[in-house]
Amino acid sequence: MIIARLIADPETLGDNLSLAMEMIEARDWEVAGAGMLDFCDDVLELEVVEGNPAGIRKILDQCFPDSDLLLSNGLIEVPSLFVSDMDSTMIEQECIDELADFAGLMDRIAAITERAMQGELDFESALRERVGLLKDLPETAIAQCLEERIRPMPGARTLVSTLKARGCHTVLVTGGFHSFADPVAELLGFDRVVGNRLGLHEGMLTGGLVGGIVDSSVKKKVLLEESERLGSEVFSLATGDGANDIPMIEAASYGIAYRAKPKARSAADGWVDRGDLTSILSLFGIARQDWVFD
Repeated sequence: MIIARLIADPETLGDNLSLAMEMIEARDWEVAGAGMLDFCDDVLELEVVEGNPAGIRKILDQCFPDSDLLLSNGLIEVPSLFVSDMDSTMIEQECIDELADFAGLMDRIAAITERAMQGELDFESALRERVGLLKDLPETAIAQCLEERIRPMPGARTLVSTLKARGCHTVLVTGGFHSFADPVAELLGFDRVVGNRLGLHEGMLTGGLVGGIVDSSVKKKVLLEESERLGSEVFSLATGDGANDIPMIEAASYGIAYRAKPKARSAADGWVDRGDLTSILSLFGIARQDWVFD
């Protein structure tokens, strides 16, 4: 049984649903059920017997192009582990781009960031190149950047708080820097932070990094290690937006791409293109009355 849940424009929902069901049944797949969730009345759930997940995904993406969606090969369970990227996922900005603006290097660094996010450039090489351009920037610029420019993504704190209230272990894992990630994690309520460390000397950035690099392989490793620690039956959720997030998105029980680049979106079990991060709660069937607003 394949289960799809989606949130779409209510004004076109009926017509688009009819078209989707016709396309599914034209492939000789049976739609066993279709209706709005009782406890999340903006979420449509479809149950398809013996369908092909990739085919169903393609149909739903075509019929509901502006939607939030989660596709599962079975019952959808609230996760016990949540691992998320930070930049452009839990916060609205790319920290290194904002920091670069203080150094007058925004255009040069943003171009490297975008190529890395699209999967066109090796992550570690791109990271080291960008960090090198920040050499001799004062450490005080980090605090100033945090205060003036870094903002949580809408719904981020409610998402984390609500999952934690249900016993979910939460991890922020980023190819960015602890200097930003630690305060962000504290603000949003994450239990653990994994990130890179900027080299500092006498209050200035050295242009280097301290310790190992948090890349796509490390993100996946963190998810798998936390899953093993919590138990083999744990359901995990991973969210991200770029190519660097693909391995952990694919390794999770549920991988959701948030306002993501095409490659990350294609790798995920679902996406949020329409709403904010609280859409994830609705897709997991958590009623609004049970959300935790801190």
